[in-house]
Amino acid sequence: MAPNNESSATDFILLGFSDRPRVERIISVVVFLFYLVTLAGNTTIILVSYLDTQLHTPMYFFLSNLSFLDLCYTTSIIPQMLVNLWGPKKSITYGGCALQFFFALDLGATECLLLAVMAYDRYAAVCQPLHYTVIMHPELCHKMVLASWLGGLGSALILCSLTLKLPRCGHREVDNFFCEMPALIRMACVYSRVIEVVVFTLGVIFLLVPLSLIFISYGVIAQAVMRIKSAGRWRKVLNTCGSHLTVVTLFYGTLIYMYMKPQNATSQEEGKFFTLFYTIVTPSLNPLIYTLRNKDVKNALRRVLGIGRCSREA
Repeated sequence: MAPNNESSATDFILLGFSDRPRVERIISVVVFLFYLVTLAGNTTIILVSYLDTQLHTPMYFFLSNLSFLDLCYTTSIIPQMLVNLWGPKKSITYGGCALQFFFALDLGATECLLLAVMAYDRYAAVCQPLHYTVIMHPELCHKMVLASWLGGLGSALILCSLTLKLPRCGHREVDNFFCEMPALIRMACVYSRVIEVVVFTLGVIFLLVPLSLIFISYGVIAQAVMRIKSAGRWRKVLNTCGSHLTVVTLFYGTLIYMYMKPQNATSQEEGKFFTLFYTIVTPSLNPLIYTLRNKDVKNALRRVLGIGRCSREA
């Protein structure tokens, strides 16, 4: 069915917690602070990975792409969210809602695939160290990143076209902070078995399959780590792999809970808090997890800022 012309030309209302203004004020401060951390942390990783030649490796190429994804993802959602949280007007245009919905799906699906690619990179580094530079050559790295972006784009186009065609019967209220898929599906005045099947199928492809490949990679890595006799190298492997595994757990855990469960199994209030977590918290934690647990990034940051050189001269 084609979307209703009247509702297409009418602004949507992003409800959030509009019935609890005090909660919204607290949330707005938290969102703003986490957004600043996200901007600062991810921008730092991108710049350091680019400026420091010692970080011109596949691992940091993928990490800078992950940071770029998180920057784009949060920026497509948070500014509009803050405007709605700070002001009495909770509206968003139909076009703005469609774009927000598309970019959230596109970037989220791309990140699912990119995290799997990063797990393969860690597998090659730990299990095939002598052939690592041959396996993870620049052309392959660029192709894998491109495939991740194209895969995310394809899934977003499919889900957006199906969801936005659902008849809304004049419903304008999106019961969330931004235009995400579960909230938009709830707005529809008809049940769509097709969308439920497509969402589940794409959920398997973009969530369960990559997560299974990640676990397989880390299973093989764990066996290889057990055979490492050098304590220093053993700790370095655990630090780099542990950072990635922490990010994977946070990201996939919340998305699987939100998208692989039946839509009516998650309460609206619960869904809003999970939305805030994977939209606001996870992108801000990613750079902290990698920089705080990674000596290479911290040393590179010192070199870029000239801290080590200044201290030696002093």
